[in-house]
Amino acid sequence: MSLNFTFETTPRMIQQTGGATQLPALVAELGGQRPMIVTDAGLYKAGVLAPVLDAFAAADQSVHLFTDVQADPPEEVVLATVEAARKAGADVIIGLGGGSSMDTAKLVALLLGAQQALPEIYGIGLARGPRLPLIQVPTTAGTGSEVTPISIVTTPTHEKKGVVSPLLYPDIALLDASLTVGLPAAVTAATGIDAMVHAIEAYTSKHKKNVVSDALAVQALRLLAGNMDRVIANGADLEARAAMLQGSMLAGMAFANAPVAAVHALAYPLGGHFHVPHGLSNALVLVPVLQFNKPEAERLYAELAGVVLPEQGFASDAAAADAFITFMKEMVARMPFAQHLAEVGVEETHLDMLATDAMKVERLLMNNPRAMTKEDAFAIYASVL
Repeated sequence: MSLNFTFETTPRMIQQTGGATQLPALVAELGGQRPMIVTDAGLYKAGVLAPVLDAFAAADQSVHLFTDVQADPPEEVVLATVEAARKAGADVIIGLGGGSSMDTAKLVALLLGAQQALPEIYGIGLARGPRLPLIQVPTTAGTGSEVTPISIVTTPTHEKKGVVSPLLYPDIALLDASLTVGLPAAVTAATGIDAMVHAIEAYTSKHKKNVVSDALAVQALRLLAGNMDRVIANGADLEARAAMLQGSMLAGMAFANAPVAAVHALAYPLGGHFHVPHGLSNALVLVPVLQFNKPEAERLYAELAGVVLPEQGFASDAAAADAFITFMKEMVARMPFAQHLAEVGVEETHLDMLATDAMKVERLLMNNPRAMTKEDAFAIYASVL
């Protein structure tokens, strides 16, 4: 870990149960008069936006809705959202939903303000700005997108490409646990594992690992591991929901500065080709990647064992690392989601394609504690088929 580092994050974070009703006032603070909410149809139909829309109505403030966000947002959906915002004359963008809604909202705010085409800004630091004011409101405890400078888009060739720029940090992140209460157990589980992966990969990242990201990753993992079973057992537990949101946010702050690695690189092709939700994609490959990384990450996994198994003593780093991997293996196994690639439509004939595409995600693989080849990736996919 280098003693020299730079740390950046969202400048203002608010956590308050019921706090989504503050959105009209926050829009006004940002100088907005024509806000647009970027979300998905499922949340709208489920009534999750009702308290937000009621708050805008009570404030006599009009708000435009875009509810056509799709999972793993395709380029065409991002561009359609930009066009809708342009026609509405939107002057503040509100991303409300999971990672796909928040990632889309980031790009809408950026592309409306900047004179750049979307393909021009794929990569790191290519966006020029400016962007419109941006508020992010997560409805899942998973991606941490409200505190990251990253937006992931699915290209027409089914590749996942990222826009990485400090311009994508929102002005305000608003965490309201009441918006997550109706989340189904399977989605809660998958997004929770996603957040845990963020913490683990940030802590073990080969590049840019630093004292601040480490502290955030440790506290994130403590909160997430300590509340996951509780929130799965009772989705209406607001205290556990709030703790999961905190953990997700802290993990997001960590990996925004100490980037993720092979778990995500192997997860991306599953989303791009088979439309597997991102959290579930991560969960499916997490344990075999941990096992693969152990020879190079043993000491760091041993340190994380002390976070999730604080009452246990270990005879060696090897024993502690094994205990950590077992802890994660058992947690994934008891979650109410698919446990094998075959359950999400993957067949043996697809494995070479998946491994080939995973190798293209070089910006993440370079952060992995152990170098990974296409043959390694193939073996990991095969182990969970």
